[in-house]
Amino acid sequence: MASLRAHLFDLTIRLAVKARIGRSVDVDTIRRTFDRAAFPAPAGVAFTPGELGGTPGEWAQAEGAPAEGAAGPERPTLLYLHGGGFIACSAALYRPVTGHFALAGFRVFAPDYRLAPEHPFPAAIEDAVAVWAALAQAGPAVIAGDSAGGNLALATLIEARRLGLTLPAAAALFSPATDLIGRSDSFRTNRRRDAMFRLESLMRLVPVYLAGADPCDPRASPIEADLSGFPPLLFHVGAREILRDDSLRFAQKAREAGVPVEVTVFPVVPHAWQLAESFLPEARRSLDEAASFLRRALEAARPVTETAA
Repeated sequence: MASLRAHLFDLTIRLAVKARIGRSVDVDTIRRTFDRAAFPAPAGVAFTPGELGGTPGEWAQAEGAPAEGAAGPERPTLLYLHGGGFIACSAALYRPVTGHFALAGFRVFAPDYRLAPEHPFPAAIEDAVAVWAALAQAGPAVIAGDSAGGNLALATLIEARRLGLTLPAAAALFSPATDLIGRSDSFRTNRRRDAMFRLESLMRLVPVYLAGADPCDPRASPIEADLSGFPPLLFHVGAREILRDDSLRFAQKAREAGVPVEVTVFPVVPHAWQLAESFLPEARRSLDEAASFLRRALEAARPVTETAA
């Protein structure tokens, strides 16, 4: 059962985001709207600028944690890719999420990957892969992302496999966009129920991001990829979201490829509800469950000799 706060938050997003954006695909309007919806970062987390693979971003770690470079099995590294429709948002805006993971014991790097339309596909993927290549050299790590960032996390898995890089031990995806062709049934069945997006405006963002590239390219629509050999995946998505079936369809295809998958569909909550972790119990539950999932996967991936030591 959804909390009362979930119902209130759903209404707030309808009024503050969906009504303001309308059917617009004006990049400046969308950026201002998302930036205005900033949420407080959790206390007890240090956020410091950084760079990995030539891509700027910021580190998030619990205050008092060992200095950067001291990651290990007790303080694993997480690459978090923020959402924003490929055109908006930043690492700083996502501090509620990265900060929560930091308090859960992760050393988190959130890159400020390049955004469209100034830097269209595949610039963001190139940045994400470059960051992952740098992280993978330091030891086992995991990846997570929401919405467009979830798309980029899955595209990073695809590219890392193609390039022969070490794959993340697991991936946590919050309402990822997995099919930019727009074939999910929830695009139609949830078009009125979704608190944040109108179908028309969401689909008009696709050409802004792709700039003529093929939406069937697995890097753009990860559901088109061969998923065999993927690490364990976790999906959290809202029942009312337009993007709901992007998660459910991808999860089913992954299971058919032999990939371990966990899926939770949350009632009522709007898209990107994890940002409201300061007051929404469903946000804290989602982030806590994702952190536990990623830790279990890292523990399972540890060499037997290290585990026995």
